[in-house]
Amino acid sequence: MSDDVRDAGLVAMISSILGGNKRAAESVAPPPLIEVPPPTAPTNGFELVEPAPDTPPAKLENKPESNSEKAPDAAPAAAKPVEPPAKIATTPDGKQLLPAEAIADLVLGELRKLENFPATGASVTVYGYRHWNAMITFAPFSTTFRDATRFRQAMPDIVFKLRRFVELEI
Repeated sequence: MSDDVRDAGLVAMISSILGGNKRAAESVAPPPLIEVPPPTAPTNGFELVEPAPDTPPAKLENKPESNSEKAPDAAPAAAKPVEPPAKIATTPDGKQLLPAEAIADLVLGELRKLENFPATGASVTVYGYRHWNAMITFAPFSTTFRDATRFRQAMPDIVFKLRRFVELEI
């Protein structure tokens, strides 16, 4: 990272702390809205599989095996069928009930669709109850002041759209 980029990031961080440079923050236009499809619960890509029953260890013998004396291949253990994932809880009005971490992942996923969103250094916190809200924070030097302002201005629109489909689970 060049010294100019670090200096610009440091100046932006100091300006945001001290409340300076408000005209630059106001002149930045929010990004265009993206049509959000109904969210789905995030999955980690893993399915629950029951472990195979323990088999007794084979006896070790010191005599060499010949091709005619090799043991036949063991039959594969019968695995139980994988159970379908648990049904996602919904409210009477059809909204999905999700924990705060899952909603934060959804919000972060929508933010990642925006141009120049940092790959690392951004975190989303979901708080509240009936009318939940979200807050975004950035690590130092993860993005520029101008981009961070754009992302913060886009956050209310994303939260508003997600509230139509998702309710915070307690």
